[in-house]
Amino acid sequence: MSKGKKKSAAAWLMAAPLYIFTLVFVLGPLVYMLVLSFLQRAEVWGVTSQVTLDNYKNILTPVYLRTFAESFRLAVTSTLLIALIGYPFGYFMAKLRGGWKRAAMLGLMIPFWTSSLIRLYGWIVILRSGGTLDKALMALGLTQRPLKLLYTYPAVLVGMVYALVPFMILAVYSSAEKMDWSLVEAARDLGASAPRAFFTITFKLTLPGLLSGVILTFIPSMGLFFIADILGGNKVVLVGSLIQDQLNQAHNWPFAAALSVVLMALTSLMIWFYRRVTHVKELEGIL
Repeated sequence: MSKGKKKSAAAWLMAAPLYIFTLVFVLGPLVYMLVLSFLQRAEVWGVTSQVTLDNYKNILTPVYLRTFAESFRLAVTSTLLIALIGYPFGYFMAKLRGGWKRAAMLGLMIPFWTSSLIRLYGWIVILRSGGTLDKALMALGLTQRPLKLLYTYPAVLVGMVYALVPFMILAVYSSAEKMDWSLVEAARDLGASAPRAFFTITFKLTLPGLLSGVILTFIPSMGLFFIADILGGNKVVLVGSLIQDQLNQAHNWPFAAALSVVLMALTSLMIWFYRRVTHVKELEGIL
């Protein structure tokens, strides 16, 4: 065997575990979910081998369409808020120097050392009637009686923003950290105002990081049902909550699979749109 063939065989052996893992634990479940979505639920338990489109037709009923619309509205709203908070944070964190940058990064990473469920239960203490927020507002004279913030749409929105904003910050920070700041200085030297230099140079160069943060926050917010369950109770139902109910309570696995396929298709569409936009930006930069 030649030296080149030996290297090729060694490389294949090194990559084989990754391919096997991808086939068994990634592609396999996706194919199973897709096949299951076209099967029919059994009368007592499990599924039958009868192929049907009823699972997808049921998604078109008004109650389920409203659930998708509610999930999409929450995802869009939370992503916009996350972008408004995370972009300036990541941008200015990239401009920090030395120990200040390390301190900001440490403060950003500390919440990840604790379970997200524990942190969300902490928000219950803050948002509940007579909780920390109510006491602070009444002490400042801003409110006269306890507010009912817990188990509402704003509470779920706060939980989404809190859980996902670090991903936006890190994405923007990574993009801004690699930026050539001399381009901004050159624009200012040529007479551009600070806002014009920002939107023509800085924002365009950090736009890939912003779009990456949008993808990293929008896609999870469509299916993070445990946040809606903890902070929204039964008043805010997302697609993820609906899938969980179909699996654990109704035991309608084919319909849950169909919901998952549609949700996956929507998120895949977002990824395609992101890749399309970034590809166009790369071509503009080359030209």
